[in-house]
Amino acid sequence: MSKTLEFYFDFGSPTTYLAYKRLQQLREQYGLEIVYKPVLLGGLFKATGNTTPVAVPAKGKYMLESDLPRFARRYGVPLAFNPHFPINTLNLMRGAIAAQRLDCLDPYLDAMYDAVWVAGENMGDAEVVARVLTDKQLDAAALLELAQDPEVKAELASNTEEAVERGAFGAPTMYMDGEMYFGQDRLDFVEEALTGN
Repeated sequence: MSKTLEFYFDFGSPTTYLAYKRLQQLREQYGLEIVYKPVLLGGLFKATGNTTPVAVPAKGKYMLESDLPRFARRYGVPLAFNPHFPINTLNLMRGAIAAQRLDCLDPYLDAMYDAVWVAGENMGDAEVVARVLTDKQLDAAALLELAQDPEVKAELASNTEEAVERGAFGAPTMYMDGEMYFGQDRLDFVEEALTGN
């Protein structure tokens, strides 16, 4: 019987990119059902008093030069640090909710994650976002318009508040079978739960 995992994510985090890519592999291997929950990472940080790991220079250097490339190699996925980092992802995350409503979430997620963490695009620029969406055969105009809908904006805020209430303090945060898993480096535990080991 397949399990369901809730995935709270923000495109601005390289660890959520790696988690996203690894979860696609686990979905293929084990029939994992993934419920995507777009959140605003800055909102999680503000609500919990947390901050980005790269705020500590030595930790940021280690993560970006050693740790994250190791995981990318382990998962067999490309990873390139974005020269425009940090990117304001507010509209991208609203776009994820719009994509859910327009039933094109999977290609939207692929397009956004690859643009930020493979191609190094400046996804804080609306024109670049529109071009990336169009290049991926997505309806950029419809997605960008719906992303500004007050209900979409409210849903992103609600998702972020919900994550905080559930104990999240950063992204990626995942929940499965009542257990919380934080960080892409905890996905071995998710796989153990999927295999029953």
